[in-house]
Amino acid sequence: MTAQTIPVDPFELIVFGGTGDLAYRKLLPALFQRDRAGQIVGPSRILAVSRREMTDEAFKAATREAIERFVAPEDRTEDEVARFLGRVAYAPVDGTGEAGWSDLKARLNGDSDLVRAFYLAVNPDLFGPICQNIGKAGLIHGNTRAVIEKPIGKNFDTAQVVNGAVGAVFDEHQIFRIDHYLGKETVQNLMALRFANALFEPLWNAAHIDHVQITVAESIGVEGRGGYYDTAGALRDMVQNHILQLLCLVAMEPPMSMDADAVRDEKLKVLKALEPIDGGNVDRMTVRGQYGAGASAGGAVPSYAEEIGSEGSATETFVAVKAEIANWRWSGVPFYLRTGKRLAERVSEIVVAFRPIPHSIFDGGAGGIVANRLVIRLQPDEGVKLWLMIKDPGPGGMRLRHVPLDMSFAQAFGGRNPDAYERLLMDVIRGNPTLFMRRDEVDAAWHWVDPILAAWRSAGDKPKAYTAGTWGPSASVALIERDGRTWHEEA
Repeated sequence: MTAQTIPVDPFELIVFGGTGDLAYRKLLPALFQRDRAGQIVGPSRILAVSRREMTDEAFKAATREAIERFVAPEDRTEDEVARFLGRVAYAPVDGTGEAGWSDLKARLNGDSDLVRAFYLAVNPDLFGPICQNIGKAGLIHGNTRAVIEKPIGKNFDTAQVVNGAVGAVFDEHQIFRIDHYLGKETVQNLMALRFANALFEPLWNAAHIDHVQITVAESIGVEGRGGYYDTAGALRDMVQNHILQLLCLVAMEPPMSMDADAVRDEKLKVLKALEPIDGGNVDRMTVRGQYGAGASAGGAVPSYAEEIGSEGSATETFVAVKAEIANWRWSGVPFYLRTGKRLAERVSEIVVAFRPIPHSIFDGGAGGIVANRLVIRLQPDEGVKLWLMIKDPGPGGMRLRHVPLDMSFAQAFGGRNPDAYERLLMDVIRGNPTLFMRRDEVDAAWHWVDPILAAWRSAGDKPKAYTAGTWGPSASVALIERDGRTWHEEA
């Protein structure tokens, strides 16, 4: 079965930071794929903006190089690349100053009905000044949107400043706070699994689920992002946004519909129901670590401190959290969250561990019975596994085995799996904010995270060391095993 491609309305997308790594690595390849699929039509175009002086021809050449680097050869032809390059252009603009804005306005379509989206692929400190200049230049009309990337602040107060500056220019319904994890097919399939099947939702509660694990593990280090990462750390960089959004999709009540605010209302309720973690329980509920030297990808790798050139850094590169939700559906069901860099492998997954059966009718010779698990793999091999107990084939009596019903997206649907940015960028053009964070969600996430950060600062303890290429500090194993559970690490 081939997925249906529905074209979006013609648009103009203006990318501030259009010569940066995010634009070349993700945004331009994603837009190329949507153009190749026939989803971008008519006079639609992409205008990259930055302070750098560059001609249209030079930018087109850089875009071609990015496509050749980040798009597989089998997923592009010369005609498709040439057609896409016809849609891109470049304008030098000082985002926070005055230079270039009149030229930018002259290059934009004067049609007030044409969708116009500003993508701010820049440092969050620049969101406010750029938005103010967009408004001052008269570039906003009823069909205008603004897309902003994380991090949105470093705590609740700074997030208020960022959101306030953007919100002073754009209405809330025009602001799209992007989290690329929510654009992954498997994440969206979580909602389909829950709400389109009679099998799961009746069991999706504390009576049948023992616990939930959410893991986002990276095998790489900070990879040149040391300056940013050392001021953020794993809790701010991954938990406050990506992982809490995944938790919300697992834990939320069924929304009335797939309407954007209906979904986001239910996610907000989950965030507000999270049990506080502060100085009184932070030692029992969290573990933070920092990788030391070790081995990864078959070679030796330096420690985090060596990588960023700061031996005294107390920034965590790993965090594990035991989160609890104070409501009827999830009372007594822990959500174990963990993320880190330089771990044993790159994997992102959600594990829903069901309770064991109350009584076994099988004798000891049949073997032990392992509780059912639903494993939703976000990367690298997107898919869904439901682990069940079945009889081992053969005439040798009743022998039970724990095996998965395995649905790999690549095998089930064939073809390439679209990148998350492809879906999210098209949702921006459609004006569909379902997969984007509302301001009150950002506020609620910081309200939960800030006391953890404060408790860590107050304690003054350094992150626990772990060897690069392992699954983090031993204390993270203790965090879950003292509850009689273990981390899901599939061989």
